Amino acid sequence: MRRASLTGLAALLLLGLLLYPLEGTGYGVRLMLQLFMWIALAQSWNLISGLTGYVSFGHVAFYGTGAYATGIVITKLGWPWLAAALLGGLMAAVVALVIGWPCLRLKGPYFAIAMLGLNEVLRVAASYFEGLTGGGLGLSLPTLHASVPIYYAMGLTAAGVTLLAYVILTSRFGLRLMTIREDEVAAEAMGIDTFRYKLYAFLLSAVGPGIVGGLSARDQGYIEPISVFPLLMTITMIVMALFGGKGTIWGPVLGAVLLFAFQEVVWARFIYLHQLLFGAIIVTVVLVMPRGILGVLQQKYNLPRTI
Repeated sequence: MRRASLTGLAALLLLGLLLYPLEGTGYGVRLMLQLFMWIALAQSWNLISGLTGYVSFGHVAFYGTGAYATGIVITKLGWPWLAAALLGGLMAAVVALVIGWPCLRLKGPYFAIAMLGLNEVLRVAASYFEGLTGGGLGLSLPTLHASVPIYYAMGLTAAGVTLLAYVILTSRFGLRLMTIREDEVAAEAMGIDTFRYKLYAFLLSAVGPGIVGGLSARDQGYIEPISVFPLLMTITMIVMALFGGKGTIWGPVLGAVLLFAFQEVVWARFIYLHQLLFGAIIVTVVLVMPRGILGVLQQKYNLPRTI
């Protein structure tokens, strides 16, 4: 009975999200579009850092790669926006392969620093190649009023990344990733090819941000290096995953929904203090609930650790 109720509630929620653009305001549609974006980003970060313990401080690099790949093929080659966004995800995976091959051999903070450096390298490269990217002046995309189709595409991306997290966490692949997170030396002693599994997870975690970056670029109609490679975006997706519960299926979703809603309410009421209040909440939650909200619920109600 309980499972049937949850299934019915999920179906109603899905139906509401599908029908919302038909009745919702333009502001509401764009608000939900941004929420879908944060769910996809937090969940993508979770696929590598939540499951393997390799903390990435440069995941926004894949977002920026997807944004520029999409913008370039739309403006230079006239590609349709959906195909261009999918190409953005592919290009982000290519960048992940190139940088992951050497960097995933690093341990602990060295990997985090390398990822932070990747973001800065790509930002400088986008500023330097003016003929291709527009340099510091940015890249303007042709005018297109397609917020509703992009809403559905962004929602499908968020759902797809969450489904991918479910598939991984309930498979032997996910079990091996979590073994690496708990003790990589022991995992290697058990015969697990740790580098190969980390690389697979890293590639999968890059595709979502690449597609999201492409969809955001098409929706906004203008991109520049500062706007698509902000360090704050990486920090936000990390905090959302930690707040909800990293290494779980629904933790990043829960963290993204709650923190995004909180940020919108605080920004509307305290326009100059919202970042300070947001940071204070983050510090408090991380200190009091290091395993996130789902971690507390799992401990209290003996729920499965991967839920």
